[in-house]
Amino acid sequence: MADEKTTTIGFVNENAIVSALRDTYLSFAERREALGLSNPGTIDNIAREVQKDVFLQNYMFTGLRADLTKAFSVAPLFQVSHAFSMGSQGLPPYTFAALYGTPKVFLQGNIDNDGQLSARANYRWTNSFVTKTNAQIAPGPGQAMLQVDNDYTGKDFTASLKSLNPSFLEGGLTGIFIASYLQSLTPSLAVGLEAIWQRAALNAGPETAVSYSAKYKGSDWIASAQLQAQGALSTSYWRRLTEKVEAGVDLNLQFAPGMGGRGGGLMGSGMRKEGTTTLGAKYDFRASTFRAQVDSSGRLSCLLEKRVAPPVQLTFAGEIDQFKQQAKIGLAVSIEAAGEDLMEQQEKAAGSTAPPPPF
Repeated sequence: MADEKTTTIGFVNENAIVSALRDTYLSFAERREALGLSNPGTIDNIAREVQKDVFLQNYMFTGLRADLTKAFSVAPLFQVSHAFSMGSQGLPPYTFAALYGTPKVFLQGNIDNDGQLSARANYRWTNSFVTKTNAQIAPGPGQAMLQVDNDYTGKDFTASLKSLNPSFLEGGLTGIFIASYLQSLTPSLAVGLEAIWQRAALNAGPETAVSYSAKYKGSDWIASAQLQAQGALSTSYWRRLTEKVEAGVDLNLQFAPGMGGRGGGLMGSGMRKEGTTTLGAKYDFRASTFRAQVDSSGRLSCLLEKRVAPPVQLTFAGEIDQFKQQAKIGLAVSIEAAGEDLMEQQEKAAGSTAPPPPF
């Protein structure tokens, strides 16, 4: 039996077709390695520098807010927090949160005063492969949500597979599934695509869509573009002006069939066109960060984060809508409490080579 297995392996290794394919792959891998390509990130974060670092969408709030955080450990990471808000349109009056993290596991749970529960569970299988799970449960019917992401990070590419509310309970596959791939072609250029398959119920047919992405990175600037199947085009440009100043611009164009009329059609007057341009800047000072942005719809927003003491941070947010004649304002205070022993843990963790938790 062992002789037959050895003979089979030898035949495969000595086969001319297999040898040619192996030599071709090794030659391609060597040329690919010689290019010095780096990982381009994910398609979800293709415009991260503009949309998540400079712009205010992830930081904007209204009303009064207070966050109290208590850290118990650094390695492993463990902390709890209490968040209070008043007069906010999107934040509940009270939220309790706890998180735990190790180089392989990250767990986080939030529950508010209305009983809405959200939880995240991430696991790093290898240094390149991470699975992320996000679940939400609300008291009302039809408010549950489950999302599972699988990200594989290679040396010069990233592949992702996501599923939103996947289910076989109806006798078939339903839900939303998204597969994406982003590949570096040169040290500066990366291109990718994203495919979506969704099916709300078995009595409805599946729907598919494909979008294309590109990203170009210069010495101190990054440009990206995304073309979606629904007729949407998104472009962004980020530039570091100085060591502490960043600026970005984002353009979104929507092309959709409108109310057809005389001369209508796909390229005629029946095509409805909409677009929004947003310009923003970020200033980093010694103990504060200031962000401001303005868009073509007449909204002007700003946000200031000020560290008044090592454990205390104040945040001021404001927005004015010129066309709607509306104004919003927000003020928050964040207090972080930690014991003296955590400083020693942070110093030890800074010198450690262990990877951070898979956030």
